[in-house]
Amino acid sequence: MNFWVFMLGINLLMPFTMIGFGKYFLKTAPKEINAMFGYRTTMSMKNKDTWIFAHHYCGKIWYNCGLVMLLVSIIVMVLVIGKTTDTVGNIGGILCGFQMISLIGSIFPTEKALKKAFDKNGNKR
Repeated sequence: MNFWVFMLGINLLMPFTMIGFGKYFLKTAPKEINAMFGYRTTMSMKNKDTWIFAHHYCGKIWYNCGLVMLLVSIIVMVLVIGKTTDTVGNIGGILCGFQMISLIGSIFPTEKALKKAFDKNGNKR
């Protein structure tokens, strides 16, 4: 049971992180364009407009994906209560993999939206 509680905690870290940063980025982008914190791609760092747009757009994705992943993670982990350590570990690892895919996958729609809203120099279309 201790391992199950540990894996539950691990599997809730990513959804809570996505929800927290998603909500934060929906409200505000980091004040300065920087290479340390925030949604940092070449396109998002062109200027203040692209920086704010990217954070707001990605924030929406992270918030919504985080909520879905939170629900899915809880349901799946409840289904493996009492199973073997190997089963709990394998299922928990698969969940973490899907969570990483949703986190990294958010880059593609955000970059597509940036390219639709701004030209290659960062000027609004």
